[in-house]
This record gives sequence, structure tokens and C-alpha cells, in this order.
Amino acid sequence: MRNLSGGHVEDFVLVGFPTTPPLQLLLFVLFFVMYLLTLLENALIVVTIRLTPSLHRPMYFFLGHLSLLELWYINVTVPRLLAAFLTWDGRVSYVGCMTQLYFFIALACTECVLLAVMAYDRYLAICGPLRYPSLMPSSLATRLAAASWGSGFFSSMMKLLFISQLSYCGPNIINHFFCDISPLLNLTCSDKEQAELVDFLLALVMILLPLLAVVSSYAAIIAAILRISTSQGRWKAFSTCAAHLTVVVIYYSSTLFTYARPRAMYTFNHNKMISVLYTIIVPFINPAIYCLRNKEVKDAFRKTVMGRCRYPRDAAG
Repeated sequence: MRNLSGGHVEDFVLVGFPTTPPLQLLLFVLFFVMYLLTLLENALIVVTIRLTPSLHRPMYFFLGHLSLLELWYINVTVPRLLAAFLTWDGRVSYVGCMTQLYFFIALACTECVLLAVMAYDRYLAICGPLRYPSLMPSSLATRLAAASWGSGFFSSMMKLLFISQLSYCGPNIINHFFCDISPLLNLTCSDKEQAELVDFLLALVMILLPLLAVVSSYAAIIAAILRISTSQGRWKAFSTCAAHLTVVVIYYSSTLFTYARPRAMYTFNHNKMISVLYTIIVPFINPAIYCLRNKEVKDAFRKTVMGRCRYPRDAAG
């Protein structure tokens, strides 16, 4: 522990996943491969949607924003974790910790709202297909995407205003692999009741309210699907939102378990495994879930990749 004058810690030490050197190297390889694949998958989705005119529709517009968010999201936590695996040095400066905390909260809240927006978009498409173009014009889709990003970053700013005002006198050991709210609140030497209350209330707003919107949208979607006369029609309607529903269940279940409580959540090591689920696993599997179940995206992706591969040969010829 290294303290500055006045009792304010200069840096924090992230415990991460302390193991033996061989296992540490194995974890590095595993997370590094997942990190690279996540970057590649999400970048390809963003580029494919951008370059394919047939995908310039609200559904894929929101999917592009989700992939862009995942690209940023995984870069907030994983590079620092990979460096710690190699160097065995988990130190992070106070400013660096607060910066990581800010972007992590902002992107997590943005994803909660964006998933709710995507559920609302599927509700309009399935329950009102004839009126869908007028109900979800591109201008509204742009405003909804902007509102998702804006609300996430505003919520994070409000949380950080209270957390950064707390004093940290030591110890400075964080039993986690990145700077998160609960581990930091556990280390403060000042009154944290107000910061905990703000964190809890904003967690309810940014997690439970979007979740209620998702549940309401899918309740209406399921009711509309059950009214379809043919089984083939019901399956086709359900398949358009099955991928999004899968992502919603995984993401919200893990975040609710972690954040929708007023008290510190990271006392036990198993909570770090829950964090791995929504910080690393979800960004990694999201592209596969969406693309493997969507023929239109797979075809556009194939054309984009094959077109890029043919272009150098054509230019050389």
C-alpha cells in the first residue's frame, strides 16, 4: 500500500485471478483468443451493416450500435487483465481506476437501454408489420440510439460524482480484475451511505426499467405470435427475435444478480466469475448468436468478405 499525504491512496492493486504460473499463462491465452475474436466478430458486423444497403434498416441499425458498443466495452477491462497475466502486476493508478470505472458503467448502462430499444423495435415489427416503416422511421431509430448512449454516459457521470468524492485511505487491494463500484465502496474510509444509495437507485432505473420494457415488449410479441394461424408463420415470427431474447436473458440475469442490490457484492470470489460472463463472454458470443440465426446477415457477411478478398486479386490483374 502506497499512501499520499492526507491519507489518499496513490494507486489500487487488482487481485485478478491469482494462480500458478502455468495456469496464469493458460488463462492469458484463453482470454487473449476470446479478446481477438470478439474484436474481429463485432468489427465485421459493423462493417458489413455499413457496406450492405439491404441492411440499412432499424433492426440492423441497432445491431450495428450493439456491436460497436461491444468493441468499446471489451477494451475497457480485458487489455488491463491480459497485461496483469503477463506481468503479475495488478497496480492501477487512482485516475486510471476512476476512468475505467466511468467507461465501464457508461457502456453497461447503455447496453441495458439499447437492448430495451431493440425489443421495442421487434415489438413494432411483429405486432404492426404494415405500419412498421411509419412507426420506426430512420430518424426515430437514430434518436433512440442516441438516447441509449446519452442515458448510459449520464448515469455513469452521476455515479462517479459521488464515488470520486469519497476518501480512500487504505488498504488499496481490490478483489476483482477491474475497477467496479462495490469493490471501491468497500475500500472507502469515509461515509459511503449516500454513494451506495445513488448507486442502487440508478441501478434500478438503468437495469429494471429497461428490463420492464423488454418484458412488456416480449409479452405482446408472444401474444401476437400465438395468434398466427400456421406453425410455420409462428416459427418465422419467433425466429426474428429469438437471438435478441437469448442475449437479453444472459445479460440481464448476470447484471441483475450483480448490481440490483444496495450492498457490496464482491466479497466472494465467485462474483468475479459472474463478471466474466457479462464483460467477456457476452461480447464474445453476441455476434455468433445474432449471425448464426440470421440468414440475411450471414449472406451479407459472406458477400462482404468475398468481395474484399476478390478486390485485391482483381486490382492486381
